[in-house]
Amino acid sequence: MTKLAVPRRLPSEEVKDSIRQRIAEGGWQPGMKLPSERELVQQFGCARMTVHHALRELEDEGLIERRQGSGSYVAQLHPISNVLQVRDIRDEIAERRHVHATRVCGVQREKAGADIAAAMRLRKGAVVFHVRLVHLENGVPIQLEDRHVNPALAPDFMTLDFTQVTPSHVLFQHAPLTEAEQVVEAVLADAEQAKWLDIAEGSALLMVSRRTVSQGAVASVARLYHPGSRYRLIGRFSV
Repeated sequence: MTKLAVPRRLPSEEVKDSIRQRIAEGGWQPGMKLPSERELVQQFGCARMTVHHALRELEDEGLIERRQGSGSYVAQLHPISNVLQVRDIRDEIAERRHVHATRVCGVQREKAGADIAAAMRLRKGAVVFHVRLVHLENGVPIQLEDRHVNPALAPDFMTLDFTQVTPSHVLFQHAPLTEAEQVVEAVLADAEQAKWLDIAEGSALLMVSRRTVSQGAVASVARLYHPGSRYRLIGRFSV
């Protein structure tokens, strides 16, 4: 039986992935200057052209900034979200001219426990939809979405491809927002959250607890976890 040849990865892709991982794990913080091309050549044991190509692609992806005569710096991947607004994270990322992607962690029907049932104003044991997703900006995880949805307001929810559409977009269409509640807390990442967000266990997270209501019925309750080093929340109010 003939074995299929496995395509070799380009050296520049390996360098690029290694730098991206250092940024995602917080080893290189936003605004930090990267080692020079000569130093990176020594670290990776590759040709200077390989490093140059990798840095150019990272710049195209928005992960680093290259400044003439100064060097390469980690881009300011600190997405800012207005805590007084409820928005689709895909739209937020698009406004920054960055690339959104989604990892699907789990999508299932389940019976609501006491806490979820109370939050959604349903009886205990009622069927709800439960989805967990990781949202990435330029390949870096910035949000773990853990959301329960009321089937009565979005009956086709479970049939959707969440790599192509966000739960927020679906709910805005099927259950127009008339009321929302949000609470922001600082928490520490457990092992599972750390795995999905590519951070160390025990890292600081910003958790946004959100309940959305449409015409008196609770459409969804969600907990949105953001790595503290990659996300900021702001609020503005004026009369």
